[in-house]
Amino acid sequence: MEICVCVKRVPMVGGAIMVTPDGLDIDVTMSGFTVSPHEECAVEEAVQITERLGGSVAVLTLGPTEAAGQLRDMLALGASRGILLQTDGAEWGPVATAAAITDAVVGGGSGESAGYDLLLFGNEAADTGGYQVPVRVAHALGLPCLTGIKRLEIVGGDGDGDGDGGRRIVASREYRGTEEVFEVPLPAVVSVKEGINLPRYPSLPGRLRAKRATIETIEPRPRPESDGLRKVGLRVPESTSTGARVLGSGADAVPALVGLLDDLGVLS
Repeated sequence: MEICVCVKRVPMVGGAIMVTPDGLDIDVTMSGFTVSPHEECAVEEAVQITERLGGSVAVLTLGPTEAAGQLRDMLALGASRGILLQTDGAEWGPVATAAAITDAVVGGGSGESAGYDLLLFGNEAADTGGYQVPVRVAHALGLPCLTGIKRLEIVGGDGDGDGDGGRRIVASREYRGTEEVFEVPLPAVVSVKEGINLPRYPSLPGRLRAKRATIETIEPRPRPESDGLRKVGLRVPESTSTGARVLGSGADAVPALVGLLDDLGVLS
């Protein structure tokens, strides 16, 4: 199995979100960048598949030079190849991003397939939440597409009893309280959701291997304007503050507690 996992470099936010003074980006001075959680699960799923069936995992991202750091993080988890579609750091919308990925996985637009059996994506990026890129890539390549997947299995192949020996995907997702199960042939495009697995911690040998690895760099054709999108600014919604009020201690607090319960209508 030859698998390509597409990931995105996103701001790492664990507390209050701050916007840069120009209002166009998230201030990551005190945090940094990471990979979307859905996509980290996609890398783990790809590594698990190749551990069972053999093959290799390529991890691809579109972003600035610094995004090589996120590729190395994924190499430390078990991926074997990192590919950077290098940009100047400007945000590319879903149309341009999907077009650049499509060119990369078919040999830079030559029409010759790079030989991937499976393209894995996270269901949505942690920053924009666009849900579009996997579907657009699948459409451009003419491949079946499954989204929102929470369970993924590769079946078929030699020795499975199938006459043609072809491998297929059996995948499921949850929708409105029910489970939907799909079966499609390979090659295919699949986007997975966080929770499909529990990503492993990178081992020390994995980190050392990733540090030494060569990141392949491709310069995609500049076309962010093809989306017709322009960032006007970012705004952090106002949050409602919460607090606690101490009613008292011991028996002295009982009248205050009864009064509060009465105000809330609990005693009515």
